[in-house]
Amino acid sequence: MATPVLAATATARATRRRGGRRSLTPYLYIAPFFLVFGVFGAFPLAYTAFISLFDWNPIGDQVFIGFDNYVALVADPRFWNASWNTVVIWVLSTVPQLAVALVLAAVLNQALLKFRTGFRMAVLVPNITSVLAVGIIFTQLFGRDYGMINSVIEALGGDRIDWVAGTFSSQFAVSTMVMWRWTGYNALIYLAAMQSIPRALYESAEIDGAGAIRRFFTITIPQVRPTIIFTVIVSTIGGLQIFAEPLVFGGQAGVTGGQSRQFQTLALFLYEQGFRNLEFGYASAIAWALFLIIVVLTIINLALSSRIASEK
Repeated sequence: MATPVLAATATARATRRRGGRRSLTPYLYIAPFFLVFGVFGAFPLAYTAFISLFDWNPIGDQVFIGFDNYVALVADPRFWNASWNTVVIWVLSTVPQLAVALVLAAVLNQALLKFRTGFRMAVLVPNITSVLAVGIIFTQLFGRDYGMINSVIEALGGDRIDWVAGTFSSQFAVSTMVMWRWTGYNALIYLAAMQSIPRALYESAEIDGAGAIRRFFTITIPQVRPTIIFTVIVSTIGGLQIFAEPLVFGGQAGVTGGQSRQFQTLALFLYEQGFRNLEFGYASAIAWALFLIIVVLTIINLALSSRIASEK
């Protein structure tokens, strides 16, 4: 009589083990992501927060000072200057960039356009070009004495502009670099979204007499609105971390964003404090401030975009 009981018990245990393995399998599939995120995402974030509470010199002492770095940061005019520069460059580069990308995608989506594949590949070239090469080329273009931009302005009767020395002119030049690199990339994202729009909608609009511009605003824009929201959020996150373009554009004064810090971004300010002044604690506080600014602006951006989308 004991044998059937033992067999049933063993069967029940085997069933539980199989059930346990089945329930564990999905977690094993997604575990690599969380491991990588934990090592390269969560841990640096937590460790940066830890360091920000210290007067941390990598070749000197590390003294716990609590929130003094954050207090000093709020009172530091260089921080507010860098924050303002970052926001201005972000607006100057992101808004025109996404608008031009949308129009460019609509052009590339035209069925009558010849060599479409070639054009679609060409718009991605700026994005895969080395940012250092982009910076050197644009620095030459915006050169005061021999730059092509100033030559054109002078030919049209204007005066030469010292693009690096001026506050708005330098921010405009840096924004142009960012626009050139990312417009094609965003255009391809919009193009992918436009190709999923049913052609029947355009055909019906044509029958009703709608022109190309009206079809663009009444069909294309509403249909790709979720993609637009996505690009706005991603561009916000990337635009607030601009580093390489102003660094190359400024030359020897690139770390400080010019002689008067006229185009120093928050990322450059962080780099200056951390790796030039070796104030790792203060740089970590800047990193956390930048993180919070990005989170707040992203939430505001998402709320505004969602509200506009729901009203349409």
